[in-house]
Formats: sequence, C-alpha cells, structure tokens
Amino acid sequence: MSSSDLADARDLCRFIDQSPSAAHAVAQVAAQLGTHGFTTLDLSAPAWGLAPGRYLVRRGGSVVAFVIRAAAFRRLHLVGAHTDSPHLRLKPQAAYACEGCLQLGVEVYGGALYNSWLDRDLGVAGTVHTADGVSHLVRIHRPLARVAQLAVHLDRTVNDNGLKLNPQTQLAPLWGLQPEGAGPGEASRRFAAELGLADSAIIAHELSLYDLTPATLAGADEELIFAGRLDNLASCHAGVTALLGSIDGESEVLPMLALFDHEEVGSRSDTGADGMLLWSILERIAGELGMGRSALHASLAGSLMISADMAHALHPNYPEKHEPRHRPLLGKGVVLKTNANVRYATSAASAARIRRLAAACAVPLQDFVARGDIGCGSTIGPSAAAHLGIAVCDLGTPMLSMHSARECAASADHAPYIRLLSAHLRGA
Repeated sequence: MSSSDLADARDLCRFIDQSPSAAHAVAQVAAQLGTHGFTTLDLSAPAWGLAPGRYLVRRGGSVVAFVIRAAAFRRLHLVGAHTDSPHLRLKPQAAYACEGCLQLGVEVYGGALYNSWLDRDLGVAGTVHTADGVSHLVRIHRPLARVAQLAVHLDRTVNDNGLKLNPQTQLAPLWGLQPEGAGPGEASRRFAAELGLADSAIIAHELSLYDLTPATLAGADEELIFAGRLDNLASCHAGVTALLGSIDGESEVLPMLALFDHEEVGSRSDTGADGMLLWSILERIAGELGMGRSALHASLAGSLMISADMAHALHPNYPEKHEPRHRPLLGKGVVLKTNANVRYATSAASAARIRRLAAACAVPLQDFVARGDIGCGSTIGPSAAAHLGIAVCDLGTPMLSMHSARECAASADHAPYIRLLSAHLRGA
C-alpha cells in the first residue's frame, strides 16, 4: 500500500470525525467545495443565472454539486451516495427522569445493530431550531450519554440465548442523576443548558447520538479502518474527492455529485433519492442552459449514474453467510453489486460499462451477490433509476460490521474507489 493510499484513508478518518450527523456532513462538504470555487445556489431563487462554472445546492441533509463545462451538455455522469447512517435519534420530548436518573428517549433510525450502541461514550449532534427562526448546527463532543447494559449477574442466560433488546425500554441512555427536589421540567432544562440555549428557545430539533471514539487506521500495518458511519460517509468522501479531482474533463459531460439523506429509512422524503430534489435541479439546469425537455431526456438516455454505497466483505467468522462464488475480500478492491430482483440497480449493460472503465484506470473489481436464502439490502440506485430513467451501476468498497456503531474497512480500498469515481466524473 502506497503512502498516497494511506493519505486518502487518513483524510477519510478526518472527514468522518467532522461528520457526526448528516447535517454536519453536508456542512463539511459544502465548505470544502466552497474553498474550490463552488457557488451555492438558492433553491427558492426564481433564476440561477447559470454559466460554465462550479455550483452546489443544499437542502437539509442533502447536497448536490455539479460542474458546467460548456454551454450545454449531451450526457450526465453522476455519482450518488447518502449522508445518513443508522443511529439513535432523540425523540421530540427527549429528556426525562426515571428512578433517580436523567435519561433520553430515543428512536432507532434505520437498521441499526442495537447491541453495538451499548456501553459506549456518546455525544449528541445535529440541528436545533429556535423560536427566532434560526437553525443551529450543534455538537456536544464529550461523553454526555451511555446506554448501560444489564449486568450478566442479572441475566445469566445472555451468553447462551443471545441478547434481545427492546428499543423502547432498553435503549434509553443515561445522561445524569436527578437532583433532589427537581421538578418534572428539570431534565429538559438541563438538556437545553447543555446546548447553550434557554429551554423556551428550542422549538424543534433533529439530534442524534454518536460514538465519540475517533476514526482511526488500525491493524498490524494500518491496513484497516475502524470508524463509525463508514456506511456511507466513505462513499461521500470518495465522491467529493473524485469531483474535485475531475473538474476538467469531457466538455459534453455534466459531472454531478448527489449526496442524499434518508437512504437508511427508504429515501422517500423531500431530501431523499426517492423524491423530486435531483430531478428538479436537473430541470432547472437544462432550462437555464436553453435545453428543452426533449434534449434533457435525450441526454439522460445516454447517461450513467454510479450508486456508491458500501458493500459486504466476506466475514472470516461467518463464511457460510456468503454466496460461494461471490465473496468480496477486504483490501482487494471495489465491489460491483448485482441483484436479480433489482434491490441493486446494476444491469448487464451498466456493469459492462463499469468493467471497461475499471480496466482502463487499473482498478480491481470484485463481485457481490447475496445468497439466495438470505437476500440483501438496497441503495439509492433503484429509486434514482426509476425517477430519472438513467442507467445505474451499484458499487462500493467492502466492509465488516455494517450498521454497527463502529464499522471496519480496509485502508487500501479507498484510493482505488476515488480513482474509479474520478474517471467516471471526468467523462471516461
């Protein structure tokens, strides 16, 4: 593994540490693109005044960035990923007291591995809205909360029968002790104070817990990455890095990076891939460049989207869980994902295009297909393909512990991932 490959992996760790929530990830992406000349466009503006240049659009936990290289484009080369990860999200009336303890009511967001959140030092991050109409990006980056596991002495069969957790009653974190004589509003008041705000000022919030352990290169020779939210911040980082490395390219190609929120809960939202956000942006771009609706549809017919999302690596402790002839290994390259029931959007035609591209830029490809008796998850790929009528290929890098509070990938796989996405965005 080269020093440049390690540098990409280290920069990924930095990106993850600065992105404890989807809102923070979008803010970081927008700031990074802004330093490279990307202009932020207002979705509510009646006209954007587009010309050749670099642009981005933000909405909630989503961001779409694109480069106009010429006065019109003939095809779109798109990389799509998602900013959200499974986590424990605070309920609207989160703070309460129980049995002398201060606790937080949480709701499980996405398909989280419940047990992975036990006995961890947890911070809080996200967005708070106040009565003055202002939204605040907030982060309490210290050990504020902990979901305490029941002692083995009180559950003697846990190691034999497995751990089962009720998300309503057994995932509520402890974050303090109730003061003597405190009233029912004490918990809310203290939590607002943690955010540096008056209790009456907060009218809404979208806050989540996150593991405070920093992302790090690990293993005997730093060949592994241990981090939370690798799924799918690794793809977001790879996409941003690839876009910045492919500003110049084929003039007839419009390169675009679309990072969506809410993939882990189905993508059906105003900022999700199963919504109208991307299509409305494309229509506005085409209209401002003088392209008619027919020209836009013609360009999409020849376009390609890479749905970039992490893939399952072969688990050495559970090899029987994997399809025998499709066993991606950590450190052996990018994974092409297919599913006959279109849980992934890869087709034979789109796979062939990616295989040719990977060969041209010397990126090794592995294949993932789920066992027929287990099934698989899904991505933003099928939704984007259905909404846009665009060819899509699903790929990502292999990882273990997917949807855990702490995940694992290989350091060597990230640089080839960036290289493949960059070649695609250049227009190859």
